[in-house]
Amino acid sequence: MTVLILTNDEDVTADMVVVHLNASGVPVVRLDPADLITGAALSGEYVHGTFRGHLWSAGRLVGMDGLRSVWVRRPGAPATRVTEPSAWLTEESSQALYGMLRSSGARWMNHPDAARRARHKPWQLRLAQGCGLPVPATLITTFPQAARDFAERFPDLVVKPVSGAHPQEPPRAVPTSRVAPDADFTAVAFGPTLLQRRIAKRADIRLTAVGERLLAARKPTASDADPDEVDVRFAADRTPWRCADVPPRVAEGVRRYLREAELAYGAFDFVEDADGTWWFLECNQSGQFGFVEADTGQPIALTIAEWLARPAAADERRRVNGTTTTVQ
Repeated sequence: MTVLILTNDEDVTADMVVVHLNASGVPVVRLDPADLITGAALSGEYVHGTFRGHLWSAGRLVGMDGLRSVWVRRPGAPATRVTEPSAWLTEESSQALYGMLRSSGARWMNHPDAARRARHKPWQLRLAQGCGLPVPATLITTFPQAARDFAERFPDLVVKPVSGAHPQEPPRAVPTSRVAPDADFTAVAFGPTLLQRRIAKRADIRLTAVGERLLAARKPTASDADPDEVDVRFAADRTPWRCADVPPRVAEGVRRYLREAELAYGAFDFVEDADGTWWFLECNQSGQFGFVEADTGQPIALTIAEWLARPAAADERRRVNGTTTTVQ
């Protein structure tokens, strides 16, 4: 049984997991959907009530019924490396690839439907609230007056994009920024704006969840840190990440979040305040983990490889007898 990794060729984070899969003797096929048609191929046959599908990539042929798991890591848009790419061909290729993979019986990290929903930050915030995770006061609005009223109630604010991306090709990350006390909110009318109460943090927290396993890392805020430097991704401070224990209530909330979001993997960002409370900021369903593993030595890549290497649900069901049960 084979592990299929959907990602681009330059994904070094995926490379870290492949090393562990190779070491354990688990077959791996790596495919970038962008290579479809020219550098990769697929076929699916629906005859006499049965389905047989195959994928070909980098000289490897794998049957859909031979997949134990699919890791949707950082795939390119399907069929975008052809000589004459088009939105039509991309949609056709996407329907074919992901439609067939949905019929494979493989385990997903993460299922495309769950991943698509999980990207919506407003949905994340409401889910986190429902799971008992503290969420800073937040407003998403196109009403300038609503922004002004919110700023009066919460004078110390940050602003961030709702999607997290910049409108360029390819998109780049946009830093979370502190809102000036005399900010003019007129421009809010030109696009949804996310305002959030700034948490005076004593540390940033990255919690990587793989199945039921939670691996947390903590990066303390320097005593002389610039208060306007609120985004740890762009901070000048080079203090390394260190392993951290997960408070029981946070662990309970995160596991509930994963269950309700139907995610097998999530990279959670929190900030810790002076009282030790972890405030939820977001969950990236395909977030990076290499920088945390490099600093902390946490076995994140190995944990992902072990999850992917577990038997596929369909394979387990075929083996069920009086002494074995289905792996969930």
